[in-house]
Order: sequence, then C-alpha cells, then structure tokens
Amino acid sequence: MKRIMYKGENILNLPNAFSLYRVLVFPVIFYMALTGQESWFVVLLCISLVTDIIDGSLARLLKLQTNFGAALDNLGDILTYAMALLGLFLFKWSVIEPHAWILWIFLTVFVASYLVSFLRFGKIPGLHLYSAVTAGYLQGLFFFVLFVFGFYPWFYYLAIGWGAIAYTEKILVLLKLDDIRIGVKGLYWLMREGG
Repeated sequence: MKRIMYKGENILNLPNAFSLYRVLVFPVIFYMALTGQESWFVVLLCISLVTDIIDGSLARLLKLQTNFGAALDNLGDILTYAMALLGLFLFKWSVIEPHAWILWIFLTVFVASYLVSFLRFGKIPGLHLYSAVTAGYLQGLFFFVLFVFGFYPWFYYLAIGWGAIAYTEKILVLLKLDDIRIGVKGLYWLMREGG
C-alpha cells in the first residue's frame, strides 16, 4: 500500500478510511434526516456507528494510531453523534423527552470539553481516554438499539450518564495537559506520570 505522509505520519490506512467514510457520509445522513427518510437514516447512521467502533479498535490493534487519525476520528465522531442526536430529536423525542434532563447535562459537559480544548489549544481534542472510548461505545450501542429495537430507559441513563462522567474527565485532562497528544488513558494515569 502506498504511503501518504502528513507531518511525519503515514495517514493512508484502513482505520483512517473508516473515519473518512463517516465524514463523507455525514451530508447524506443529514439529508435523510431532514427529508424524513427514517429507514435510510437509520441504515446509514448504524453503518457509521459500527465504523466508529471499528476504526479505533483497528488503529490500536494494528498499531496505526496517529495524531491525524485521532483528529479525523474525532471529527467523524462529532458528525456521527450530531446526526444521532438530530435523529433522536426528529424521530424519537416523544420517548426521550420525559428523561431529557440528563441529556441536557451531558450536552453541556460535552460542549464545555470542546470549548476548553479550543480555548487552551485551538484545536479539536483528539484524546481517546478510556472513559470516553467506553462512553462512545455505550452511546453508539444505545443509538443503534434505540433506532432499531426501541427505547430502554436503563440503557439510556447508563449511556448518557457515563458520557457526562467521561467528558467531565476529559475537561480535567485538558486542563492538566500542556498539549493534546494521543495515548492519554485518563486522569488517573496522567496524575501518576506527573504530566
């Protein structure tokens, strides 16, 4: 396979291709949502959710983690989860609304983590903390189950509540780091290394 280098990193690899797919399919999913095509919306969103799990796992398994890939994955995550939330509001709000308080807390902490990153470093936080990765898997699975099988309140509270905790940790890590870097496992490990 041909090597394409960006800032000393080989960026042409399978995990980055999955992340790029999520970025490129975003406008199509957005169109499906806005035109009320729930079936196609769900199919394309679920493919994006699955590739979200695959790209990071492959990058770690094949030792293909790069700063470029982390940023591309993060952009793909933002776009995919923005579409999942849009679908939640457009297609599933009647079941979510009675439980919306925890969603608002999560969204506040989530947005705050990006504000902290932009204010401190001027870029997207390409961190993949253990808690955030776990939250992403839980939320991806929650959205998949919500759109395919239906709403389970206990799963909703688990996925959204864990997300709020994970992004609170991300804010604390961002406040402690001198610069965004890959390989940060979490606040506990950062404190142990004295960084």
